[in-house]
Amino acid sequence: MQPDSVDVDRPLAVGVPAAPHDASGEGVATRDLAGLAPPARPARRWTPRRVVVTPAAWEHPHARRIAARVEALGIEVERLRANRLTGLRGETERETYARAKATMAIVVSPPSRRRLQPIAPSADWRVDLAEGCPAHCQYCYLAGSLSGPPVTRVYADLDEILDGLADYVGRGTVTSRSAGRAGEGTTFEASCYTDPLALEHLTGSWRRAVAHFAAWEAPVQLRWTTKYDDVGTFVGLPHAGRTRVRFSVNCLPVSTRFEGGTSPVPARLAALRRLALDGYPVGLTVAPIMPLPDWRAHYGQLLAMVADAVRGVPGLDLTAELITHRFTPGSREVLLGWYPGTKLEMDEARRSRKHGRFGAVKYVYPRKTMAELRSWFTAELAARVPDCRVLYWT
Repeated sequence: MQPDSVDVDRPLAVGVPAAPHDASGEGVATRDLAGLAPPARPARRWTPRRVVVTPAAWEHPHARRIAARVEALGIEVERLRANRLTGLRGETERETYARAKATMAIVVSPPSRRRLQPIAPSADWRVDLAEGCPAHCQYCYLAGSLSGPPVTRVYADLDEILDGLADYVGRGTVTSRSAGRAGEGTTFEASCYTDPLALEHLTGSWRRAVAHFAAWEAPVQLRWTTKYDDVGTFVGLPHAGRTRVRFSVNCLPVSTRFEGGTSPVPARLAALRRLALDGYPVGLTVAPIMPLPDWRAHYGQLLAMVADAVRGVPGLDLTAELITHRFTPGSREVLLGWYPGTKLEMDEARRSRKHGRFGAVKYVYPRKTMAELRSWFTAELAARVPDCRVLYWT
């Protein structure tokens, strides 16, 4: 049974994943949420049904900025008397979680989130500006790490979070000390537990972060990835080339079946082109790669779309991160509870069993399959999009 209230000051995601796309954590209760996720279709801007702000958060100017943006959209902002949010319980567990999924809380970031963690192989450090996502991806990488009703938390102490990043410059191990990626400087990944473009129209947090990095005279880079295309407020924003926006893309059979509530891949690639033309470093997060039937043809179509999207962009700075599908026993249990009708393949007998950095068991594709996928993607990217630099394969 779920409690009748939730402490919105507690992190939504528990544990420390080894990578932004590497689900971890075990012992998570199954939740039968059949039918909660919408079918895959073009995304609309998320409109939370309920927005609340804690007393501590209200003391921060950014909380009041968020409240003003939300109220301008016609959504009432409820000021809580304490950090506990009540009124989430429905008649069924599914209804309780549906209410939580439609709720946004403006809170102060937990102390654990202010102590940055390494986030190899993506970046030197993980910095969280929010937790929670309104999308419904049936392979959700963080399913095994989430704890409690999925109320989206957005952080009011944004200015303090950004000011604290200076202490980490030059101390990372992924790009700060890497000969191959040293040109990126110290990198800060800001989309591990959320999708920035799903929330930006409500918070303005990532726009402020881009401006902060643009004014920061240091070898640093802000990084975030998205499945949305709402980039209008970033075009024309001074960025000094210190923010790399990556778009999570996949072949159409995967994106149309398993990525509910997100923007279509062609729209994401159009947004990538728009930012690249505005001088942003951009990137592809091809994930999760799956060896489905005729996968070469389907992913070939994706790479042809990428090539079209970046054709003729002057000074193109394009990277790719290639991530195969994997799951843990805990994330598999949660995902099957959320989406019992899913066609996503999560058969442990067809996978290789591995142990992650933090001891969690995960299931990946067999070595032969991984070698075939990697060889094909490496060759095809080089042939079709020769200006694209592959950062890593996992």
